[in-house]
Amino acid sequence: MSSVIMIAYSFPPEGNAGVYRPLRFVRYLPTMGWNASVIALDTEAYERYDPGLLDLIPSATDVIRVPSHDPWQSIQMKRARRIQKKLTCASSETVAQLRGAQQAPVRAFLREMVRRTEAWSYHPDMAMCWIRPAVEATVKLAARKQPDVIWATAGPVSSFVVAQRASQRTGAPYVLDFRDAWTITYNDFEARRPAWATRLDRRSLYRLLEGAQAVTFRYHTEAECYWQVYRGALDASRIHIIPNGYEGTIDGFEVSQGEKCTVLYAGTLSSYRYDTLLPALHDLKQSDAVRARQLRLLFVGEGSEALADDAAVLGLSDIVETAGPTSHTEIARLQREAHALLVLGRPPTMKGYELFAGAKVFNYLKAGRPIVGVLPPDETKKVLQRVGVRTVADSNTPAQIVPVFRQLLDAWSGGMLSALVPDHAACAVYSAEWQTAALVRALEGKPAAESFVPHAVEIPPSLCGDIGAAAGAHDGRQA
Repeated sequence: MSSVIMIAYSFPPEGNAGVYRPLRFVRYLPTMGWNASVIALDTEAYERYDPGLLDLIPSATDVIRVPSHDPWQSIQMKRARRIQKKLTCASSETVAQLRGAQQAPVRAFLREMVRRTEAWSYHPDMAMCWIRPAVEATVKLAARKQPDVIWATAGPVSSFVVAQRASQRTGAPYVLDFRDAWTITYNDFEARRPAWATRLDRRSLYRLLEGAQAVTFRYHTEAECYWQVYRGALDASRIHIIPNGYEGTIDGFEVSQGEKCTVLYAGTLSSYRYDTLLPALHDLKQSDAVRARQLRLLFVGEGSEALADDAAVLGLSDIVETAGPTSHTEIARLQREAHALLVLGRPPTMKGYELFAGAKVFNYLKAGRPIVGVLPPDETKKVLQRVGVRTVADSNTPAQIVPVFRQLLDAWSGGMLSALVPDHAACAVYSAEWQTAALVRALEGKPAAESFVPHAVEIPPSLCGDIGAAAGAHDGRQA
């Protein structure tokens, strides 16, 4: 069998959205003649702890966990644990007081200063201290496994640096996988970077792209952005488009019992937009009380507390229910019981929001249930359109949202929900089998099955100015 070492900073039992892409590849590569080993972070500080995901890792897969020797982040982790322990044992009144104190102007100012100092000090990102031990672990593993290629997924971009340095020491080529559009779209860390650090980031990424055997992006539009910003670093033949996707076969559709039509949203809410959704639900309740009484929206994940408060202000507590984050297994159960699944987009104030397609939408495709989208013109909307979803409203046009929910409720009450399920054949391109076959071509150094054609797609409006400025200012010869 061929052999690949995979650099995946986040890996089970971490359960955040970035874990599922490398996990799918680890599971399916052996079926295509590849033996995969993984270099991952060794930590006890999880964004979303989900030990059940460990059972999905093939028993033959070596997972080498490497600690990050970062004293500052160790202090921060211990402090966060103390705060969480205090909140767990405190009364609701004390919790409210503590959270209110955290929002005090002085504390907010100090937090901002800390975050800004981190952005100035860490290069290329907050995982910087993981690079050296991860390189050593990769080189040691390579001496034993003799890999044909090293593959790295990012963020964090430190994983790319690990792959590049390990490649230089072992002679194995490396492949880069973009799970996030680093230096292209907005994130808080990069927004706090000084101009000189941003230039350093771009020069570093130029070298990483230039030396890679292949580079994989999620969408043609994303690849076009990098093609234009990093002119000369990429050959079209080395670019592969591999979207996120789902694992296994699409679930059969069975109508769940219940007196209400349950619409489930699963995942983080804090960075997604629902400012037009709630007023639309309020309008539905005011104009069509009968239908509104049939509707139940269940939000499960981080950030649901703020939504619950906003819903209560609008008198929607009888329609909107919320719960905190839960396990992958529990989410799968909730999806099977839901009548439809809800997906939201990013706010238009976020640079590059058009490039986002949340990982949840692909799990939704696997669930085989109707999908309701309240979305801007982004990649999520394009995915839903490709698979024949008709219940999509423009998040910038509240007047479109109410008719979509009426359409869903009419189909539910009339026993016609199956007519709103995404087309199974169209969903196949997002299956793990298709994805892994596309990855194998990149690992083998072969051209992609579907060629990337430069300038075949338009740059998103929110990025046009930044992409043009970055491309014009970037000099590959200085990289």
